[in-house]
Amino acid sequence: MDDAPLSRFHKKLALYSAGGPFLDGYILSVIGVAMVQITPQLKLSDSAQGLIGASALIGIFLGAFAGGYLTDKFGRQTLYTVDLIAIIGCSVAQFWATDPVWLFVLRLLIGMAVGADYPIATSLLAEFTPRRYRGPLLGGLVVMWFVGAAAAYIVGEVLLTTGDDGWRWMLVSAALPATIIVLLRLGTPESPRWLASKGRPDAAEAVLKQVYGPDVTLADLPAEGGERENVDLKAILRSGYGGRMLYVTAFWTCSVVPLFAIYAFGPKILSALRLQGGLANIGEALITVMFLIGCVIALLSVNRMGRRPLVIHSFVWSGLALLVLGLFPEAPSAVIMILFVAYAIFTGGSQILQWIYPNELFPTEVRGSAVGLASSASRIGAAIGTYLVPVALTSWGVGGTMLAAAVISLTGAVISLVWAPETRGMALHECSALAPTTEPSRVRDH
Repeated sequence: MDDAPLSRFHKKLALYSAGGPFLDGYILSVIGVAMVQITPQLKLSDSAQGLIGASALIGIFLGAFAGGYLTDKFGRQTLYTVDLIAIIGCSVAQFWATDPVWLFVLRLLIGMAVGADYPIATSLLAEFTPRRYRGPLLGGLVVMWFVGAAAAYIVGEVLLTTGDDGWRWMLVSAALPATIIVLLRLGTPESPRWLASKGRPDAAEAVLKQVYGPDVTLADLPAEGGERENVDLKAILRSGYGGRMLYVTAFWTCSVVPLFAIYAFGPKILSALRLQGGLANIGEALITVMFLIGCVIALLSVNRMGRRPLVIHSFVWSGLALLVLGLFPEAPSAVIMILFVAYAIFTGGSQILQWIYPNELFPTEVRGSAVGLASSASRIGAAIGTYLVPVALTSWGVGGTMLAAAVISLTGAVISLVWAPETRGMALHECSALAPTTEPSRVRDH
């Protein structure tokens, strides 16, 4: 199973699992365009604007941990579609929102469903994917976040021209890709690793034969440290995984705080750096493309470099780009753009590892809960960082703000230098063992 060839099933599963990050990027980004019309029509105060803008992010914080717990308890298969059905219903309901409270509640619920999909979809993908392809396929999910964000801006700009109800159609539009993803996900089998961990060997073997062929049996499914029934996340953390959870949460937070802040306030930051009007718009579009390119480069490098060197280099070089921006905010426009592009490309390594490390470092019984907890914790930092950016720009100036972002990135480098493990080429049960072997049983990552 860990050394199986990459099949059509694996490719389809990766594509369908990427729907969650796509919707995340779409939903979090389209509200920014929609607020142009929502604010005057619903007469929103500054605080109401902030709450509605952050509502989905708050929901993701709540939903990620809840989804992780539920998928560990009830399985991956059912929840793999239920969460998206909730997104469809709440997205359509936004069309009839008439006051800020109603809109806040609906977007909070949408965020919870999006957050729940992270541990559900990534656990399922990790538990089916052969070791050689696990890193690129899990890391590739991050790319879809940026694709979703880009799609939201395009759709939003088009719908702005349709009249006063354009914002309603923008918010409803998320239901279309969500519906497509639900239909594609129907019929996805349950994870055989999860079934085996719950004492259902016959069901696990049936899935193995369905996916890998009639000659595959339960004996081909590696054991994960013996029998562990009714193990919860608290017990796992106490047994020695607490350090891993601390690292995953810390590195994830250091990775997303500068990115979310820069992405959310890109035009304002570029304007403060004296890139005005058309230059600022071009700059923001270029940075978005560079984020995508950086993630693709990291995907091509993750098996060659290994996880540990990639995350360390990513934090160091992206942090240095922000440091130079902070020290020389009055640099020529061309230099400023080069530094932003450098940050966008180099941060790709830490971005893709947000989905690889959490899924590799914890056993099947609590994989969903661990991913959910780490995702939730990182969103706290992201929300705080995003909220503080306009305050920092006013109080510290753009130089001080970029220096603060650099400190966060370089802190991630130090943390990774001390704690980051290497899991390249290991089977999933080897990665999640507390004392993984330094030589994987059969390394095939060439």
